[in-house]
Parts: sequence; structure tokens; C-alpha cells
Amino acid sequence: MPMQRDLLTPNPGSTMLRGFLWAGLSVSIFSGWFVVTRFSVTRILSVWDLTALRYGIGALLLAPVLLRGLPPRAWRNGFVFALLWGAPFAILVALGVQMTSAARAASVTPTLMPVFAGLLGWMLLRERPGTIRLAGYAAIAAGLGGLVLTANGGQAAPSLLGLGLLALAAAMWASYTLLLRRSGLSAIQSAALICFWSAVIFVPVYLVLGISRLGQAPTAEIAVQGFYQGVLMSSVALISFNRGVALLGSAAAAAMIALVPVAASLLAIVFLGEVPAVTEGVSIAIIVAGVLLAARPARS
Repeated sequence: MPMQRDLLTPNPGSTMLRGFLWAGLSVSIFSGWFVVTRFSVTRILSVWDLTALRYGIGALLLAPVLLRGLPPRAWRNGFVFALLWGAPFAILVALGVQMTSAARAASVTPTLMPVFAGLLGWMLLRERPGTIRLAGYAAIAAGLGGLVLTANGGQAAPSLLGLGLLALAAAMWASYTLLLRRSGLSAIQSAALICFWSAVIFVPVYLVLGISRLGQAPTAEIAVQGFYQGVLMSSVALISFNRGVALLGSAAAAAMIALVPVAASLLAIVFLGEVPAVTEGVSIAIIVAGVLLAARPARS
């Protein structure tokens, strides 16, 4: 009988492996998102076009999930999640990417998220971070200060407004991460509700104002953006990140997010020709090191 109970007990190692695989999938999609978004918002398509594609397509793909009779509380939670990690979040990040660069944006929003999560957990849940995490927060702040003070090659200094928008997006993401595990919603339910409410709120305004540039863009670019924004980001990345948080916890999931600046910087070099200066590269490395320290699991 004891052996039979052991067979029925979930394997912590297997749970962690599945969590890292889910989180790794979301990291790879997030990394490419900064580059793909930067490519279009600096050319023809606007921030509004990408947001409409992302949540319009995502809402259609995930609509069957919402037909299973969710309780009213789930719809209310989904509305809050959409405000925190839906269309407003996507717009803030896209504007930040447009005002700065793919590498800088990837170094600010994903890495500030665990800092805000730790501070909010400290203030609201009385979960005081340890010395190592506080050192990680300090390293992240130092790295971000380096990004503000350095320029990328011959480009102008980074936009303070753009960095501020990216920081605000990080705070919203952190709030969503803390609320998700207490909501009782599954990964796919949360993703479906975020896409639904974002589409209901944003798409009608987008159509009424007539701000679409889709008719001016090449068909191939619209197809790429539709697949990446509408399928990968609104569905696959949302579900995989939610699963990673559920299996690993917020801290370990944030540690995986530390890989986003490195991957996004490499992709930006290859596809956008945005080669970071030495000082900027050092700042990004300091930020990543800080996140790895800040996201270390607390001792029980």
C-alpha cells in the first residue's frame, strides 16, 4: 500500500521539468515578440493595428473555452486580468518598443516584473524579501540606470517616456502574476478571458476611430503579425506562461523570464541590426544577474 501511494503522489521533479518547459516556451515567444513588434511599428503598421490583430484573432481562437459556462466571478477576474495583462499592457509595451529599441524594451519590462512582484508581495502579503533578493533588486535598478545613461551606438539617448511606459507595463504584469494563482482559473481560461475582454474593449474603438493601416501594409507582413500576435502571443504564450506560474510559482517563473533580454538582444542583432554598445551590453548583463538573484526561491 505505501508503494501504491507513492505511485499516486505527483513527482516534484516531473512537475518542475514540465514547469520549465512551459516557461521556456513562453520565453522564446516573448523574446521574438519584441523584435517582431519593433519591426512593424517602425515601418507601416501601428501599435493599434498590432493590438487589434493580437486580441481580435486570440478572442476568436479561444472563444470555445468561454462556452463552457464560467461562473460570474471568473468573468470579473478575467476583466481585471485584461486590464493588467491585456490590451493596455500590449499598447504600453509596443509604444515603449517604438520609443526605445527591442533590446532595451526586453531589458526593462520582463526584468522589472519580478521586482514589482516582490515589492507588492512585501506590501500586500507581508512576504519580506531576503537579503539576496534585495541585492538582486538593487542590481536591476543599477542596470536600468545604466541603460538610461548610455546610448546605443549613434542613436539618441533612450526615451525616458518610453522607459516609463515599459516600467508601468512591468508593474501591471507583476500584479497579474500575483493575482493569477489566487483566482482559481486555469491557464487557458485566463488567456481566453483576457483576449475576450481586450477585444470587446479595444476592437470597437479601433474600428470606430478608423485608425487602421492594415490596407497599406504588405500581405506577407500582415500574415506574419497576425500569426505571431494573434496566435503565438495571445494564445500560446499566455497559456504557457500561466502554466509555468502554476507549476513553478511566481519566483521561478520570473527567473526564466530573465532569459528574455539575452534572447531578444541576439534576435535584434540578427534581424534588426540593433547592435548594443559595450556599456549597454554590460547594463543588460547586470539586469539579468539581478533578476536571477531576485527570483531565487525563498527558504522554507
